[in-house]
Amino acid sequence: MDVGAASHGVAGPRDRDAQPGRRFGAVTAARYALAAWLRQGQMDTVVMESTGVYGMPLCEGLEERGFAVKRVAPHAVRQVPGRKTDVEDCQWG
Repeated sequence: MDVGAASHGVAGPRDRDAQPGRRFGAVTAARYALAAWLRQGQMDTVVMESTGVYGMPLCEGLEERGFAVKRVAPHAVRQVPGRKTDVEDCQWG
């Protein structure tokens, strides 16, 4: 998951959704929709590329809904070769 101020890019396993990469807004209703999409795809662990304040509400909301959330530093993810966009970035894992 790539966390941003205005939106969050999320990718799931290709075999669980016809559109495995999606973008959700950062407002509360969009975060609820994101959690519902993850749950529908039977995902229970989320890796977030975020260390700043934008990821805090999302992280807390997902943890409250029973997801295991792992936060990674963007600097570490940038070292992975071949990524070009935020959507490709969140699909990498």
